Amino acid sequence: MAQRTRLLGSLSARFVLVTFAVALIAVLVTALVAVQVVQTVEQNQARQQLKAQAAALVASGRAAEGRVGVVGDRFAVVSPDGTVTGAARGSVNQDVVRKLQDGKSVSADTTLNGKDAVLVGIPGPDGGGIVGVRKVADIAAGDAELLRGIVLALAIGLAVATAAGVLLARLLGRPLRRVADSARALAGGRRGVEIETQSVAEIDDIAEALRTLDTALATSEDRQREFLLSVSHEIRTPLTAIRGYAEALADGVIPPGDVAEAGRTLSAESERLRRFLDDLLELARLEADEFTIVPQDFDARDTVGAVVRAWAGAAGGAGVALRADLPGDPIPVHTDEMRLRQVLDGLVENALRVAPAGTEIVIVGGLTPHRVVELAVRDRGPGLSAEDTAVAFDRGALHARYRGARPVGTGLGLSIARTLVGRLGGWINASSVEGGGTEFRVTLPSSDIP
Repeated sequence: MAQRTRLLGSLSARFVLVTFAVALIAVLVTALVAVQVVQTVEQNQARQQLKAQAAALVASGRAAEGRVGVVGDRFAVVSPDGTVTGAARGSVNQDVVRKLQDGKSVSADTTLNGKDAVLVGIPGPDGGGIVGVRKVADIAAGDAELLRGIVLALAIGLAVATAAGVLLARLLGRPLRRVADSARALAGGRRGVEIETQSVAEIDDIAEALRTLDTALATSEDRQREFLLSVSHEIRTPLTAIRGYAEALADGVIPPGDVAEAGRTLSAESERLRRFLDDLLELARLEADEFTIVPQDFDARDTVGAVVRAWAGAAGGAGVALRADLPGDPIPVHTDEMRLRQVLDGLVENALRVAPAGTEIVIVGGLTPHRVVELAVRDRGPGLSAEDTAVAFDRGALHARYRGARPVGTGLGLSIARTLVGRLGGWINASSVEGGGTEFRVTLPSSDIP
């Protein structure tokens, strides 16, 4: 039953059904039109025959001689005085008589013995004339053979259209099945799947999308693999230190005077490990569907001021000046203030890590003419190259590149910042500062604050 349902729901089956339905509708419409056309043509032919026969009777003078009997029951004679004789006289009304007396030919619909009929009248030379009448049923009786031929032709056309639909469905279904097989291979974990170019443009678009997906999946999985290796290395380093000092303390090989130093080392390595795990947890939360954002309207200057006050002590201890460069007017912003504070805290912490003593970190902000809020953190550190800015927000990219060359964090902070700003409805970018250093700029939607 499931296989049958799947077959009926396939594109090939639907294509055949649609082709058959369209062909059937076309055949029915054609049949209706053909019947009407045939009937019209036959009636016109009957009128022409009646007209020719009536004209022949008028020309022969038979009506004037009174020999109406040879005319038959399909004709009637209209005398110049308006008298109507003949078997078909019941089909001739006064309107027909007047037109014939006026010398006009007549072609009209009438009845003969209670049946629908066609009427043709030819005026005579001295007034009056001859009227011919033929039943519509008698006309249609001759159409049966012709109609049978039309029906047969239409049936053949329907069969050919259905067969063509089946053939086209197979021709179109074959490349689609190949593309579907490739998609299933990708879903099964294979990479580098060979997907052929298709002759049908729409199907080739799907194939091209699958090729792009294949490349993207391979790139993403390579990055994930590198990230996991980096995570493993970062976790292993503090764990090795913690384990070494713990074993040394357990074995009693550390002199009593060095126990305090060993404790500080254990505390520092534990804190390093905690921060790394916290970053991993925060990143997981950001990528989860249940991560909540509570947007509100506020002045971004207040948030920047709070960041400067919170990090002033750490900046002073590092010999770095931390200040804000903000306009006198409010910077109205509509977003989650706590999450914005989290982003700015992370960027300032990142800047403090690389800023040399004697330099400064500046948080600038403002409202653009397009009613967009921009907040940026600038430092005078070693800066980033064009290649660095292209991957600055990728997980662990800068960490792997500069580990051992300059102070680095967990490798997750900038990735968290990008994900968080995206959740806030904005975007973030990195650029080099003229004279050395880096600027991380956050752009957010504004709001109107009185």
